[in-house]
Amino acid sequence: MTTIMPQGELTRKAVAWICEMRDNGDERPLSALIEEAGGRFNLSPKDMALVIRFFKENKG
Repeated sequence: MTTIMPQGELTRKAVAWICEMRDNGDERPLSALIEEAGGRFNLSPKDMALVIRFFKENKG
């Protein structure tokens, strides 16, 4: 059975995943991690923009 997540939950999980990857020493560029997170978490273009903005504002 598929679980429906509240809007924004996938965006939060994507940000957490990117942070975890970087904390674990992943040296790929941030843009590559964001693109992968978009696919992994099935983010919409609007959600992708939020993730990008989060990392820009927080100097990712």
